[in-house]
Amino acid sequence: MECAREKIARAAILTLPGIGSRRLRYLLALFGSAIQAFDAAEERFPSGNRPSWMNVFQQSRKKLNLDELEQALSDQEILLVMPGEENYPPLLLECSDAPPLLFYKGMIDSGREGLAVVGSRRPTAYGRSAASCLAGQLAGKGYVIVSGLARGIDSAAHKGALEAGGLTWAFLAGGLDRIYPPENRKLAAEIIENGALISEYPPGRPCEPGQFPARNRLISGSARGVLVVEAAQKSGSLITVDFALEQGREVFAVPGPIFSEMSRGTHQLIRQGAKLVENVEDVLAEIKMENETLYSMKKEYEQSAQGQNIEKQKNGNTLFDHLDMKTENLQLLDYLSDVPLHIDTLALNCSMSPHTIALGLLELELQEIVKQLPGQYYVLARR
Repeated sequence: MECAREKIARAAILTLPGIGSRRLRYLLALFGSAIQAFDAAEERFPSGNRPSWMNVFQQSRKKLNLDELEQALSDQEILLVMPGEENYPPLLLECSDAPPLLFYKGMIDSGREGLAVVGSRRPTAYGRSAASCLAGQLAGKGYVIVSGLARGIDSAAHKGALEAGGLTWAFLAGGLDRIYPPENRKLAAEIIENGALISEYPPGRPCEPGQFPARNRLISGSARGVLVVEAAQKSGSLITVDFALEQGREVFAVPGPIFSEMSRGTHQLIRQGAKLVENVEDVLAEIKMENETLYSMKKEYEQSAQGQNIEKQKNGNTLFDHLDMKTENLQLLDYLSDVPLHIDTLALNCSMSPHTIALGLLELELQEIVKQLPGQYYVLARR
């Protein structure tokens, strides 16, 4: 119940003008949770020259009706998920700017890996066919096809996945009730039945130009790699590639006819090191190679952790017995290990308030016992 109420509180904050995921993260860090932000005393707010959006929140928070919002979301069959919950896109958690709340319709199967397919909004027949074919074959191999429901390559990729009987996710640049472009409403309905429409924006939020690049970071962030099918020299798809590189994702590109303007961007990517893709096996081989590398690193990490556990048993029950430490912080250490754990997962499992958890983690960081990773993940520091 508390988790459900926290999600509704986060959703309510996002409905306020000028507040998006980044500013919601700030409020969560400041107050510990959205619920606590609603209930915080006036003196808990920063004094002095505050940004206008914080004044809006402080003045509007008591007017927000969480029960009405919960009912409105239910009426529209819109679901909520936050980091730490099972159906939050797992790869998105690796990103430092992962949204603290996602709105979605349909089903997010977090047990499957995603592959993004993006490209021109004005593709050639060749590009449309390549996107549909490759997306369908990748979906047939069990991957979720991730794209943005835009005209052109995005639509072809979604359709290819659906025709193959696979799953597909569409990230939107506005609220889930604002399908853009309008002609893709039928496609959106099909995606809901075989995947999910996902957005970090609340219902009613129109698609605005500045929100498309933000949407693109979610497309690349939730996928193992990004496959570009046709892109002009200054295509918006290349923004998605930039995000993919920042997030450590693989980049793939389909070559095209040398006389086509739609080949300029993809050929440039190939020259810069993107994996050239002629068939689905080119993608699968690269991912297999990466999986083998990750598996090797994981085994090495587990062996190191096992050695640490043996050392613990030799020297006592815990490495931290000799430290003068709060009971709450010792409880946090019971949950932490060498495996990254998200702060929201801690909040769901611990019997402590989010504020106490955040304060405890900060104290443990200052003692160099715990290390924070991007995306609000925490691990035990190597000692």
